[in-house]
Amino acid sequence: MKKIIYLFVVLGMLSCNAEKAYDVGQIITPEGEILIWLHNETPKHKASFTQLANNGYWDTYTFNRVIPNFVAQGGCPDTTEGFNDSEYLLEPEFNEKLKHVYGAVGAGRDDNPKKLSARCQFYIVHNKKGLSRLDGDYTIFGKVIKGMDVVHRIINKERDSTNTPLTDISLDVNMIQMKASELEQLYPEKTQLN
Repeated sequence: MKKIIYLFVVLGMLSCNAEKAYDVGQIITPEGEILIWLHNETPKHKASFTQLANNGYWDTYTFNRVIPNFVAQGGCPDTTEGFNDSEYLLEPEFNEKLKHVYGAVGAGRDDNPKKLSARCQFYIVHNKKGLSRLDGDYTIFGKVIKGMDVVHRIINKERDSTNTPLTDISLDVNMIQMKASELEQLYPEKTQLN
């Protein structure tokens, strides 16, 4: 009986000491790994990114548009299908706290009047001063917490007149788990994790 009680006490202590884990977006490219914190303030976009990553949706796509000092854009290309399929459209989730700062991750869209996001497409801000002119027009739903050096290499690849890289930059997008202590080292400004 004492052994059983001791076992429960030990298991209880282990569970109390277990560190909480968080979901983080991971993009593996030929240039290296990019890690993305997904904002809780944009729950529909966070859920959408998570679903598409878990389904392997982007794994046949590339970074299809790269413009230095602007953005690296990946996912479905800028086609009518990518912007008209209701399955891949989301209502905007604008948040005054989430700005187009360096490393911000946003949802692409066309010029539709409702500013619906094309959830099959995302971009990473590469301008160190930010892109404030896009705030309130495009939903920011994440932030790169590791790998802006990778984004920099991607964005400076040789490209054609449409800003398409001449060599495909493949995407392998996943959701991974990170412990709170690991996350705090990569993203110290996120002082309160949910």
